[in-house]
Amino acid sequence: MRRVVVTGLGAVTPVGNNVQDTWESIQTGKCGVAPITHFDTEGRKVKLAAEVKDFSPEEHFERSRIRKMDPFVMYAMVAAQEAMEDSGLDTEKEDLLRCGVLVSSGIGGLGTIKNECERGLEKGFDRVSPHFVPMSITNMAAGQIAIQFGFHGMCSTVVTACAGGTNAIGDAFRQIRDGYQDVMLCGGAEACINTFGVGGFAAMNALCTSTDPNRASIPFDKERSGFVMGEGAGILVLEEYEHAVARGAKIYCEVVGYGASCDAYHITAPLEDGAMAAVCMNNALKDAGIAPEQIDYINAHGTSTHLNDKGETAAIKRAFGEHAYRLTVSSTKSMTGHLLGASGAVEGIILALSVKEDFVPATINYKVPDEECDLDIVPCEGRHIRVNYAMSNSLGFGGHNASIVFGKCR
Repeated sequence: MRRVVVTGLGAVTPVGNNVQDTWESIQTGKCGVAPITHFDTEGRKVKLAAEVKDFSPEEHFERSRIRKMDPFVMYAMVAAQEAMEDSGLDTEKEDLLRCGVLVSSGIGGLGTIKNECERGLEKGFDRVSPHFVPMSITNMAAGQIAIQFGFHGMCSTVVTACAGGTNAIGDAFRQIRDGYQDVMLCGGAEACINTFGVGGFAAMNALCTSTDPNRASIPFDKERSGFVMGEGAGILVLEEYEHAVARGAKIYCEVVGYGASCDAYHITAPLEDGAMAAVCMNNALKDAGIAPEQIDYINAHGTSTHLNDKGETAAIKRAFGEHAYRLTVSSTKSMTGHLLGASGAVEGIILALSVKEDFVPATINYKVPDEECDLDIVPCEGRHIRVNYAMSNSLGFGGHNASIVFGKCR
C-alpha cells in the first residue's frame, strides 16, 4: 500500500478566513461564537451561532458567478484555492486523470432551497431561479472545484451528516493509498445558518439557547446544553508520498489510518456506551498499524450536547483502555462551533497542524468538570507537547462514525 501525505491546506471558518488566521485563533483560544447576524433573531429561541465573518464574495468571484453559487460552494472554492496554492501543485505538470475531488456537505444549499421555496410560494414555482437545482445540490462544491482545477479523476460527495468531512478525508486517503489516484482535494463545506436551518435544529432541542457566547459551545462541561451551529469550509490536498517528494512538496504530516462504523441504533442519538464509536477508533488504529498507546492527542467530536460528549467519552475509554486517561483530549468546536458536514474537514486541518507543530488546542470556556466526561480534557489554554500521532473523531446523525489518524512523516 502506498503512503499518503498532506501537502496543502485551505480554510474559511468562524475564527479565520484562511488557514493562518484560523490556526492563530485556535492557538490563542479565540471564540467564534457570537450573536447571529444572518437573520433577525427577535422572537426566536436561538440567538447565537459561529458565523463566518467579513467574508466578501466579490473579493473572490465575478458577480455573474456569485448569483449562481450558494455560500457553501463559495466557501469550498475559496478554501480549495488556498489549499492548491499552499500545495504548490502545478496542474500543467500533473496527470489530471489521477487527480480527484471528494468534498462533503451535510445539507448543501439549504439557504438557496429556503429562498427559492419562498419565491415559488410568492410568484409561482415555474418562476424559481433556473440556477436553483445546481446551486442547491450537495455535490456541487465538489463539481465546481473539479471544474476550477480541471481534475478529471474521481469526483464525488459523501453525505454522512456530521461525520462527512472526516469520511471525505478518509475515503480520499484510500483512493490514493490503493492506487486509484495520486492527488485528492478533499474536505467539507456548510452554510446553514439561516432561519430554516437553525429553526430545524432548534425544533429538535439540539441547539444551545444561551445568550452568553462564552457559555454556549462548552464541550464536556457539565453545564453544556446543546451545540452551536457553525459554517465554513476546510479543504486538504492529499498526495501520494513519492509523488510529493519528487516535486519537492512541503509535507505537513502523513495520513496513516482511517476507520468507520455505524451505530445502527437511532436516527439522532448515539449509543450511550459508545460501543460502535469505539470500534471505529479501533479500526483506524488497526488501519494505521499502531497501538492505542501511541496516540498522543484526540480532537474529539465534542459537540457540547449531553449525549454526544458522554457517549464519546465512553467510546474513548472502550477503545483505549487505561491509556484513555493518559492521552490529551479537546474539542475545537468550543471555538468554531459545529460546522456539520464541514466540521471533520476543519478539524482535520487542525489535526494536521497539531502534529506538525506539536501543539494541542484547548477546549476553551471549560469550567465545570463532568464526572461522566472524566478524561484529560485540555481546558482553556493549549499545550505544547510532542504529538507523534493524533486522531480526529466525527459522529453523525444516523449513527455514522468516522476516525482518522495523522502522524509525523518520517
